[in-house]
Amino acid sequence: MRHILVLDVGGTNIKISTARRKTPLKIPSGKDMTAARMAAGVLEAVRGWKYDAVSIGYPGAVKHGRPAHEPHNLSGGWMRFNYEKAFGVPVKIVNDAAMQALGAYQGGRMLFLGLGTGLGSALVVEGILVPLELAHLPYHRGRTYEDYVGTRGLIWLGRRRWTHHVHAVVALLKAGLQADYVVLGGGQSKKLKKVPPGVRLGDNRDAILGGLRLWDAPAHRQRRTLVTGSAHSAALPGRSGTKPRRRTTRAA
Repeated sequence: MRHILVLDVGGTNIKISTARRKTPLKIPSGKDMTAARMAAGVLEAVRGWKYDAVSIGYPGAVKHGRPAHEPHNLSGGWMRFNYEKAFGVPVKIVNDAAMQALGAYQGGRMLFLGLGTGLGSALVVEGILVPLELAHLPYHRGRTYEDYVGTRGLIWLGRRRWTHHVHAVVALLKAGLQADYVVLGGGQSKKLKKVPPGVRLGDNRDAILGGLRLWDAPAHRQRRTLVTGSAHSAALPGRSGTKPRRRTTRAA
């Protein structure tokens, strides 16, 4: 059994956790945080911890397991940094929204949308993670999805009109990508007073759980999710108001 160290990298702080920790450890990040400084800070913070693999949720696009560009809210050096050499163990890197999506997954075909400064997105299909880049696609009147449902949209439109467009975008993308259900994450999702049918809000620990699941085979993700659920599981879409069926737990 792997002992996985999970890093959720953000513009304000880096959350660090393992399967056994209830509350992630946080270290500050910011505009001066290079990849090398991140690794040094994490290694100092987890001195004495036992782990044999690392999962990193990166705040930007990831291609072929490496950052595709430097992050907007951090310093540079992330694209060429040797993560496995720094940590001394195998490392997997995915977009931070994709890692949250994997943690929120409860089987079937799920669309994850992260409502934050911008719009993060990912699809999980039968346990297979499919990172998406929907934020800058055209949506309405020459503007993008991110323009309407990200932070700029909330400020520009006001809460009522922003909520209207969030509901419209969710319905459009859910239908277009044929998702069974949608999970909304990100800080702005908490500003929604209610969510559309077939939609639920994510949990604060989704990113950490996703980092742990990242090392599972897709079939194992599917089997474990359907059998045991997660600590914050909810009724499946289309069954709101009904009690979820009792699940029996067996070894995965």
